[in-house]
Amino acid sequence: MWLPIILASIILMVTMGIRQTVGLFVHPIIETTAMSIAEVSMALAIGQLMWGAFQPLFGAWADKKGALPVLIVGAVLIAMGQIGTLWASSFVPLTLAQGLFSPAGAAAGSFSVLIGIVASRLPTDKGSVASGLINAGGSMGQFIFAPLVQALVSLRGMSSGLIFLACSALVTIIPSWLLCRNGKIAKPHHSAVPVQNPQVEIGLKQQIKAAFRNPSYLLLHAGFLTCGFHVAFLTTHLPGEVSLCGHDASVSAVSLSLIGLCNIAGSIFAGILGKRFQMKYILAVLYASRALMIAIYLMSPKTELTFYIFAAATGLTWLATVPPTAGIVGKLFGTRYLATLFGFTLFTHQIGAFFGAWLGGLAMQYEGNLLWVWYADIALALLAAVVNLPIKERSKAISLRSPETSS
Repeated sequence: MWLPIILASIILMVTMGIRQTVGLFVHPIIETTAMSIAEVSMALAIGQLMWGAFQPLFGAWADKKGALPVLIVGAVLIAMGQIGTLWASSFVPLTLAQGLFSPAGAAAGSFSVLIGIVASRLPTDKGSVASGLINAGGSMGQFIFAPLVQALVSLRGMSSGLIFLACSALVTIIPSWLLCRNGKIAKPHHSAVPVQNPQVEIGLKQQIKAAFRNPSYLLLHAGFLTCGFHVAFLTTHLPGEVSLCGHDASVSAVSLSLIGLCNIAGSIFAGILGKRFQMKYILAVLYASRALMIAIYLMSPKTELTFYIFAAATGLTWLATVPPTAGIVGKLFGTRYLATLFGFTLFTHQIGAFFGAWLGGLAMQYEGNLLWVWYADIALALLAAVVNLPIKERSKAISLRSPETSS
């Protein structure tokens, strides 16, 4: 089971490392162009939304036709987005580069596609642990890429950082080929698939319709939306918050790196806990703890140490929500169309991310600080904790039997 997990982790390490360091380019872009913080934030917010919109599309492509073409296209699109940013001197070309090409490519190499490949090859009871380990790979990317990209930008300029990211994206084609070289995805384990008649396999469209009629699946979406708001708000505007408090850009890079490092432990631990406890309770605790950490941060003096402690604490919950969320989707509907169904939850996640990135930019533009967005983040985190509690982790079976079979 380890080889596909390691390869998927390497791919996600690069794609998430690129995505989670985009905030480091906000001020360099503003300094080298005539764009305002509101315009740059809007372009990145559109990118957050597009990353989510492409998730179920690429997930369905991978489920139906195989993942290798999806992963290759994704690598090329990410590279195009980084190179396109070099020539983006106004809102429209920046939106094409960082609002369309790069996020579309990241969606193709995202967790939803990768877990769809790996989960179909593992026993059902290993899925939660595998999710945590793969997700930890994405966190490792943030830990490695944030200080490295910041160093490149500081020493050689924004163009060096973007070229490095473009080349890194293209390198993922190698582990993608190794991951998918056995051809079509192996037949999934059906122990969790909600089908009464094992002789008949439910189709993709029918499974999607059944999912959106399931109240637990909809509640999962509601909680994950607030997760997207939190993550995008911090990745996009934490460097600005650090600058407002009079600290050097290196503090931003170290903070983002600490988030990634601590989330490695958080993701793996969340995956392990998913084997012992109901995942809805894990999600509720993670979301509630975010509200508490933000409240403590707002009451603390804004020293470098405060940012580092806040980053480390936040990192423990950062993307630790992903393994239990994917785990619940797998419990409800099985692994056959996990890439597609989890892709839809990530689209909802990115709707929240759009507002997190955009509203943070508006607050900076017109208020000069992020205070009211911090308060909104607290309220949404508490709401997410509450809406996860009624989730039922087992779905009712979907009958595919014909009338003749039923009789």
